[in-house]
Amino acid sequence: MGKATGFLDYERKDGAVVAPQDRLQNFDEFHKNLSLEEQQLQGARCMACGVPFCQAGCMIAGMASGCPLHNLVPETNDLVYRGNWEQAYRRLSITHGLPEFTSRVCPALCENACTCGLNTKPVATKENERAIIEYAYANGLVKEEIPAVRTGKTIAIIGSGPSGLSAAQLLNRRGHSVTVFERSDRVGGLLRYGIPNMKLDKRVIDRRVKLMEEAGIVFKTGVNVGVDITGEELLKKFDRVILCCGASNPRDLNAPGREAKGIYFAVDYLKEVSKKLMDLGYDAEALMESTDFSFKSLKGKHVIVVGGGDTGNDCVGTSIRLGAAKVTQLEMMPMPSETRLPSNPWPEWPRILKTDYGQEEAIYSYGSDPRIYQTTIKEFVKDKRGHLKSVVIVSLEAKKDPNTGRMNMVPVEGSEKTLKADMVLIAAGFLGSEAYVRDTFGVECNQRTNVATAEGEYQTSRERVFVAGDMHRGQSLVVWGIAEGRGVAKAVDESLMGYSNL
Repeated sequence: MGKATGFLDYERKDGAVVAPQDRLQNFDEFHKNLSLEEQQLQGARCMACGVPFCQAGCMIAGMASGCPLHNLVPETNDLVYRGNWEQAYRRLSITHGLPEFTSRVCPALCENACTCGLNTKPVATKENERAIIEYAYANGLVKEEIPAVRTGKTIAIIGSGPSGLSAAQLLNRRGHSVTVFERSDRVGGLLRYGIPNMKLDKRVIDRRVKLMEEAGIVFKTGVNVGVDITGEELLKKFDRVILCCGASNPRDLNAPGREAKGIYFAVDYLKEVSKKLMDLGYDAEALMESTDFSFKSLKGKHVIVVGGGDTGNDCVGTSIRLGAAKVTQLEMMPMPSETRLPSNPWPEWPRILKTDYGQEEAIYSYGSDPRIYQTTIKEFVKDKRGHLKSVVIVSLEAKKDPNTGRMNMVPVEGSEKTLKADMVLIAAGFLGSEAYVRDTFGVECNQRTNVATAEGEYQTSRERVFVAGDMHRGQSLVVWGIAEGRGVAKAVDESLMGYSNL
């Protein structure tokens, strides 16, 4: 695949990234595309390796290696190299129905498992994918299939995130009548309200949703299943129900003073900012000047972000754009190695230090990396009005639990420090699905409060009710949500028709 000597002839080249001083002036996407001619040379670097881990999507040492969608990456890269963009789109579409999302927000599991990356830089598969789908949109190739014959079967999907959209897409193509229920005011779930606009412009979601509506999928927003309508009512109206509600129960930080005003969950904060941006017609200047937030304004304020993952990074970048005087990010775990350790060989997912866009912007804005490792908040300190004014942090160290043998991060006595804090954003992950949705359908859950199914299956303990996405597997990546959506679509189709050609 690709050019036989391409990985030797051409260096990896990524699209330009807008400099922090410029991109901080707005909420626009800041990763630019290469020209199609330059992108073709990146396709040429695919080296026809004997075992393409890039498309394996298997678990190695408890972590995914390669694409969970099993995209046939070498074949697609070869078509990019040859400039056959239409066929590249057709090839990609066989395994992936929503590449405009993953080509923007996926951490590129394919690239981290690329054989070329063992000794040099991996093939730019993610940017190849983005070039393919944007070429397809620009040239009128992207069309949702409208089935010639309807089966008469009806399906309700609860949640319009990656798994919900993916399942709806395939089931509608099969000829079933699909209705998607979304409790928010707009379609997209995690894609819409969990990811900032500078990573995924919400108009990219609207573009796809419009095509899906034209193909016959019905979206009902502002409907909170379990509150506005019960599970029993839906089961009377629909032949099958798929739960795609996400792992939306945020993990809290229970320290003294938690009741102080000015403490928010990251998911609520990011949703509020994204909604305001869309309500303002994507007017970034108006958003930055607005004081019509629950937190009024961030100008001149000190913000503490608890959590070192992607969501924490998104909070850092968003807060800087809104004018925060200082943003500090707290991470419980030790600082990762800058290179792979012998205990973390290729093609395992690389557990190495990553400096993402939010941290880059903090370094530019404040002169230093915002992250403090091996620490957490011991106490929230309030003023006389009950507003947060500072936090007491404590250092952590790894110690083995004598009973379980597990390594735990425990406080170091006497290591307390006080940091000024006007607002704290808790981005410490999620504890699983929300109980009221599970309860309205009467489905069983496992110890992680994910909806339980048999291993590798999607049928819940309740007849005719299926589950997919984060509600099924726990907090995960967009690409896993899409893969789950495709998997549950096939399972539902088989349950309805006795077989499936999905």
